[in-house]
Amino acid sequence: MCIPMMFRSIPSSLAVLLALFLGLAEASANKSPIEQRPDSCVLMPVDEASVAKGKRQWSFDLSHPGNYVVELVLPLEQAYEKQLAAVSIDGVSLKGGLEKSYIIEDGLVSGFVTPAKIEKAGRHTLTLDTDLQVRQVRLVPEGYVKSRIYIASEKYYEPWLEMHQSAPKVAAMEWYKNARFGMFIHWGAYSMAAGSWKGVKIEDSPISGPRVAEWLMFTFNISREEYREYAKRFNPDSSFAENFASLAKETGMRYMVITSKHHDGFALFDSAYSDFDIADHTAYDGDLIKELYDACRAKGIDFGVYYSHGNDWMDGGDGNYANVKARNDVYGVYTRPNGKNLWDPSPNSHAAYLEEKAYPQVAELIKLLPDLRLIWFDGDGLITEEQSFRFYKMVYDLNPNIVVNRRIGYNFGDYVDAGDNKTPTESELAAKHFETCGTANHSWGFKAHDHDWHSSNELLRKFVDIVSKGGNYLLNIGPEESGKVPEPCVDGFREMGKWVKTNSEAIFGTRRWTKFNENVQPSVRGRGKQPVSNGKEFWFSAKGDAVYAMSLADPGDKARIQSLGAEAGKVTSVRLLGSERELKWKQSDKALEVDLSGIEIGPNGYALKVILK
Repeated sequence: MCIPMMFRSIPSSLAVLLALFLGLAEASANKSPIEQRPDSCVLMPVDEASVAKGKRQWSFDLSHPGNYVVELVLPLEQAYEKQLAAVSIDGVSLKGGLEKSYIIEDGLVSGFVTPAKIEKAGRHTLTLDTDLQVRQVRLVPEGYVKSRIYIASEKYYEPWLEMHQSAPKVAAMEWYKNARFGMFIHWGAYSMAAGSWKGVKIEDSPISGPRVAEWLMFTFNISREEYREYAKRFNPDSSFAENFASLAKETGMRYMVITSKHHDGFALFDSAYSDFDIADHTAYDGDLIKELYDACRAKGIDFGVYYSHGNDWMDGGDGNYANVKARNDVYGVYTRPNGKNLWDPSPNSHAAYLEEKAYPQVAELIKLLPDLRLIWFDGDGLITEEQSFRFYKMVYDLNPNIVVNRRIGYNFGDYVDAGDNKTPTESELAAKHFETCGTANHSWGFKAHDHDWHSSNELLRKFVDIVSKGGNYLLNIGPEESGKVPEPCVDGFREMGKWVKTNSEAIFGTRRWTKFNENVQPSVRGRGKQPVSNGKEFWFSAKGDAVYAMSLADPGDKARIQSLGAEAGKVTSVRLLGSERELKWKQSDKALEVDLSGIEIGPNGYALKVILK
């Protein structure tokens, strides 16, 4: 070793130690920062930390600013109190202590109560002060934590990433991002009950649980035997396929997803792995899923299926609840029972259900539908990392062109959802593409007494908000048993479709602009009524050198768009989508003003195409 000149006058052994120390310190200081992963998370291993004043530090690059929860991965046997760790990011300390969250193969995941608000992309520094035996520090988007998205251990990440970033999957995701607008269908044996059971409305059930119609069996704790008998009566009209596909086409939707098997375990296709399906258990002569697939393909609509893999109240035992609870109780982690059959579980184990029904039925669907584009998994709460990964790999091996949603479990999906009827805020947007699934009233399945239908304008407010943030909208219908869609839903969809078709250029194939919107009243999160639209509100999207300004109200004679003032760039042309009429316009430092006098604007507004130099 070459010893620096400054150390030549001290004993050589000590000089070597000092040189090594300084070399390590310099290497630590010059370490390359850890990058944000494609799944939006930042993982910081303990052995990659530098040490300053007894505290561990990591440098990391964040490509997507927002709110992030700091999580520590600890050994399972680690005992701790809430305040035994302190974290700061860029010198700003997090308030609140740790809470035990969930268990992965690597250990116990504990998250800080208060998220970190990181407002800028670029390099940041996280400092950890603790005596805990931390194995890893993780930054997880707050939206993931709110949606209870578990982040898997390292074991499966690299093989998942290889599949997720493969050429077929990238192409499939490009299709999905451009498709933008789809129809969700919740339909099955529960549709016959129309939201009531033996004269009692689902809202009045003494048993706690979701009050949506498709949760009938759970919310009334109907026994497996009684529900099996009840399901035999399901016998829809054969006109359903043409009706559903036609409505999707009229609404301007590009794809469709239907509940091939919901939590009740009843399959709408002919399965060799269960007789609890439409072909074997009812008088209906046909295969609903295949019929709808064919009708959609004939109209140019891409097709996907919903499949409840984690919950199956007929054949899935207790949903793995007892096993997970026994383990979690040892380490003080709460186990959510929601969605698990604890009133009349089947005698087989949940693992046996997966092997004998769920894995084979998903494979059946992929083989039955060669052009299947999407599988929408659900009920993942208590499955294991290995089981979740196996579903993803099986789908990929059978058809790598199929897109998979995040509810497959452990963030192994190709995209994320913001939660039912929820659109992410700006701080909740992450690296992964997002989807919002939403209802047209309050229930997903048919509920005869739910008359609180959203107007076409309310549905469009949700949609343009999602479009401006770059996401997909999967909008639901809940048909009656026969397959008839309630008229108020049909009317709202058709009105919505007129706007979508006229302004499709501003929707499909677009991406986020530098601003999402201006002067927009806050949307109501969830199923609530939306604000009344006014002419000052605009939402934006972009494609090439074009910016689209979408409005949902008649502005009168003039539209004034502040975000398209001179700072946005020089405007070279303005066009009203759906019209060939020449427009007069003026751009100033403060706004773009467009003369719309004499032009008839409908009650749901319009969209402008603005070319920026």
